[in-house]
Amino acid sequence: MAMSSSVIADQPMMDINTTPLIDVMLVLLIMFIITIPMQTHAVKVDTPSGPPPRPAPPPIRNEVAITNTGQVLWNSTPVDLVTLRRYLDQSQTLDPIPELQLRPASDARYETVDSVLAVTKHAHVTRMGFVGNEAYANDF
Repeated sequence: MAMSSSVIADQPMMDINTTPLIDVMLVLLIMFIITIPMQTHAVKVDTPSGPPPRPAPPPIRNEVAITNTGQVLWNSTPVDLVTLRRYLDQSQTLDPIPELQLRPASDARYETVDSVLAVTKHAHVTRMGFVGNEAYANDF
């Protein structure tokens, strides 16, 4: 049984016509290209010129240590509370104000530490920190 060409022409076409799909895709592509803003702006960066600036000097620090025997040390020099107050008053007049680092020993008496803290409060010390507490982190 041979088929004639007229029989094939009477049957519906089984292939998809892709021309309209391609046309729609091209229209969408053109619309996206038009609606995307142009990337013409640039970021301006002012780079430094000349030699690099000198590094800032290290900050001035004063250390008050309290030993386990109750002795108060100002930068490793033994002092009494009156002398400590005088040193603190003098250090608060400097520019920049030096940082006061308080380093009490682990077995220092609380009364001694409390009296040193009272002296620093009366001297209006604004920049103070406790140093050396990280050694006691695992004690608890």
